[in-house]
Amino acid sequence: MNRVLSREQIRAFDRVAIDDCKVPGLVLMENAGRGAAEVIWEHLPNPHARVIVVCGAGNNGGDGFVVARHLDAYGALVTVWFIGDPDRLKGDALANHDAWVGLGKRVLVAWSLEELDQLEAALAVADVIVDAIFGTGLDREVKEPFSRVIDCINETRALRFALDLPSGLDANTGAPLGVAVRAHHTITFGALKLGLLTPTGAEHCGSIHVAQLGVPGSLIDQTGHDGEVITTAAVAAWLKPRAPSTHKHGAGNVLVVAGAPGKIGASLLAAQGALRAGAGLATIASWPEAVDALQSRVLEIMTARLDADRIEASLEEALQGRGAVAVGPGFGTDERAVKAIEHVVLRWDGPKVVDADAITAFAGRAEALASAKGKLILTPHPGEMGRLLGISRAQVEADRFSAVREAVRLTGAIVVLKGAHSLVGVPGAPVAINTAGAPTLATAGSGDVLCGLIAAFACSLQPSEAAIAGVHVHGLCGEAWAREHRVDRGMIAGEIAQGVPDVLAKLAAGES
Repeated sequence: MNRVLSREQIRAFDRVAIDDCKVPGLVLMENAGRGAAEVIWEHLPNPHARVIVVCGAGNNGGDGFVVARHLDAYGALVTVWFIGDPDRLKGDALANHDAWVGLGKRVLVAWSLEELDQLEAALAVADVIVDAIFGTGLDREVKEPFSRVIDCINETRALRFALDLPSGLDANTGAPLGVAVRAHHTITFGALKLGLLTPTGAEHCGSIHVAQLGVPGSLIDQTGHDGEVITTAAVAAWLKPRAPSTHKHGAGNVLVVAGAPGKIGASLLAAQGALRAGAGLATIASWPEAVDALQSRVLEIMTARLDADRIEASLEEALQGRGAVAVGPGFGTDERAVKAIEHVVLRWDGPKVVDADAITAFAGRAEALASAKGKLILTPHPGEMGRLLGISRAQVEADRFSAVREAVRLTGAIVVLKGAHSLVGVPGAPVAINTAGAPTLATAGSGDVLCGLIAAFACSLQPSEAAIAGVHVHGLCGEAWAREHRVDRGMIAGEIAQGVPDVLAKLAAGES
């Protein structure tokens, strides 16, 4: 998996490269800028495009001066603007400023209102804008005049490139610090950053390219990394071919405890997800009135009736011989539902995928999950995660990585925070980041199918592998449907489940 660094780890990486490996900072900056210039050159609308590089006073600005020099050498029409007082430049950034000026080039300064007006007019007619204002070190709200410049950049029709990460974006959370550049491409240096791989970060960074710095990636072994991007190759390696003699019980026996009256669709989708992911058996356990409604709708799926007067005993009967349990989709949070949920989640000692209402049943008492028997895989959306942790949905979305780590700490469980770029938190491991997916997956029942996928995989894989494989296969299904239909909407949840075998076939064939 591709490793992803936090702001603090990026700083440590630079220190190790410079202090321990004796690679001068000026060399790192040159390599970064040259790599970025190569990417930009490949994407220029024409060889003589009008390029404006907007530089700040820090090292990100220094990267911008290097980019300008190389693009100028390629033949682009490059203008460099500097935001602030040039006397604040120092170190490697100053050296690259001087190298640009030494070639007989000008650096236009924008700080006064008149100068900012001139920059705004120039940006309006540029073909390409390179954002080199702020780098990964920014940890405060963007103020004037920088916020005005960023707003101007975003309002242009130019092709926009950001160096390392879009200026104004928090490197750890992906949240805009007041305002942030919306780039079409981001060329990040050395390694991916956490903030690029959140839903908000992804909206600002566009396509991501990694420019190497000329030092071994193994340096990350010394600095650590907080995240890893899930790769299709890793998931494919876990999903090994089955023996010809495989029996349906050996293929995976999943119990789905879900689907209260009026919400039986959730249980059906979870069970379909389990079967399409390879489970040999899937059984829905629910209340008699729900089971009665299910009977005419199921062929391959079996049912088990839960008795409200003997909840624990009827559950134990249903749990016999199961390889994994999916609990919660559409199950409700009334007294009988909570009693059933607590019995399954806390007392059954097999792998459990805890979703939807089963998470809400533990709202504000995440620590109770730490005493559960068996392995837990929690699959909350941001609202459910907020209820579990006793914080708001907005707080979860503001720092998704911290929310996942806190949920893992409190529960000891594997935690899947759903959404664009779903996160999988595993105790003692970096957060796994799923970049597969498409807007097509934003449809009712999508999470129910995911719950079933993970449960099926949990019958044969380690729980962490099951969670990671589940979110990745789910995302690939969304991508495949969007490619086939050439549209980013209109998919329904049942089609996600139907698409799983094709995705699994491509994984088995080594196709991405």
